[in-house]
Amino acid sequence: DYTKGIEERLLAVDALLARHPEFRGRFVFLQLAAPSRTKIDRYRELNERIEALAAETNKKWAQGDYRPIVLLRFHHEPTAVFRYFRAADVCYVSSLHDGMNLVAKEFVAAREDELGVLVLSQFTGAARDLTEALVVNPYDLQQASEALATALKMPAAEQKERMGSMRRMVSEFNVYRWAGRMLLDEAAMR
Repeated sequence: DYTKGIEERLLAVDALLARHPEFRGRFVFLQLAAPSRTKIDRYRELNERIEALAAETNKKWAQGDYRPIVLLRFHHEPTAVFRYFRAADVCYVSSLHDGMNLVAKEFVAAREDELGVLVLSQFTGAARDLTEALVVNPYDLQQASEALATALKMPAAEQKERMGSMRRMVSEFNVYRWAGRMLLDEAAMR
């Protein structure tokens, strides 16, 4: 869902640029999303807040044609999403509730070059599996912005070590292993 944790991500980007001026003009946060439930007042209001927050941050840190936040709000085919994953230096998953967090695992699976850094909310289920990610409390803007700075400065060798470990985990603990585990847990409960 487009709206889950987006405000926290945008606020972390603003904090990153405030605390680390070296990234101004060099760092772009790209949010891929297909807006949903826009007929529901609460979601429409949230989308308006997100648009306003992105515009405020862009206005504050813009330099010439540079905009630090780009919202691409339309349906994206999986092949396009994977191209973005492969091009990204960092993927920040700031979910506020536990879940499968497939975006995190898709980012890892897409990184055949074993580069890139994953920043994960401590509230994600993926944070328990992808232990080489930088784990943050998305409500703590200082911690989240510092994790983004750490990710952007991380040497390639450390990226490869961390990403390689996460790719092995994602490869080994795939949907078939997950389903098998659920069936064994169910059998054990009986």
